[in-house]
Amino acid sequence: MNARRLSRSLMLLTPLLAGCATQVAPWERGHLARPEMALEPYPLEASFRQHVFFSKESVSGGYGVGGGGCGCN
Repeated sequence: MNARRLSRSLMLLTPLLAGCATQVAPWERGHLARPEMALEPYPLEASFRQHVFFSKESVSGGYGVGGGGCGCN
């Protein structure tokens, strides 16, 4: 049973890990450094959304720091 799980896991993980072994050529790194390739393409909007989330959730203890929920912290 465990050998079967192990073989299934290896079958699933092998294609995923094989894609990580690809080297990026120096001339391709410029494409990866573009802003649209970032995990968060709009950092200002993400910061605003994070602030709104923090302000709303701080009443119920969102990130561990309490606040009034007014957004002034």
